[in-house]
Amino acid sequence: MNLLKKFLASEDGPTAVEYAVMLALIVVACITTITAVGTKVNASFNATKTALP
Repeated sequence: MNLLKKFLASEDGPTAVEYAVMLALIVVACITTITAVGTKVNASFNATKTALP
């Protein structure tokens, strides 16, 4: 019975899940930011290439 109480009171599982969710959100934010910056940089290089004789 004490083992069951310890298991239900343990916060290791939920904490690991919270960290995994935070990591996933950070990864998605990084990918979105890198994609947006990459698109803008690519457009800038193409505009420069077109402007050069």
